[in-house]
Order: sequence, then structure tokens, then C-alpha cells
Amino acid sequence: MSTAVLNSEPKYEEPTHSTPVAVERDLLDMMPWLPCRLSLEIPVARFTIGDLLTLTRGSIVETTCHHTSDIPLRVNQLLLGWTEFDAVGDHLAVRITDQA
Repeated sequence: MSTAVLNSEPKYEEPTHSTPVAVERDLLDMMPWLPCRLSLEIPVARFTIGDLLTLTRGSIVETTCHHTSDIPLRVNQLLLGWTEFDAVGDHLAVRITDQA
């Protein structure tokens, strides 16, 4: 084979494999401004539309979870982890206790 033919052959390079988590992380790092919605799911038993319509400021809704129960935390409807309620000054906050 001539030297010209050898030099014109394409070189094969091994493709780099990155894990999907690393790719997703890189995409998220590029968009820190992207808004997302956090939601907590607190179970409430025997709650009706009528109860919803009568809610006003100061209304108290009884939940079926104990005050030490972990509450699911979702980001854009995707389970992120588990939280518990915590008081921070005059505000109610949640502390992340476990990641999903």
C-alpha cells in the first residue's frame, strides 16, 4: 500500500461514554436560572370540595400524618426526597431528611 493511502484512512477513536447522570448534571449546571416548582404532599383524609370552598385565612386542616412523619418533596412532579417540618423564627420550613 502506498503512503498516500495509509495517511488518508480515517482514524478510529474510541467513543467516550458518560453516565446519563453526568450528562443531566452538566445540562442542569448550564441552566441555573430555569424555574422549577417545589411541592409537598400532605395527606388529608375525608377532605371534600365543600371543605375546600369554605377555607379562609386561619383555617386549620387536619392531616393524617404524624408531626414527625416524613413528607414527600417533589420538583416539577418528580420525587426529590423526603422532608420534615421545622420552625425557623416565625416561618414554617422543611428540612430534607432523605433523597429519593
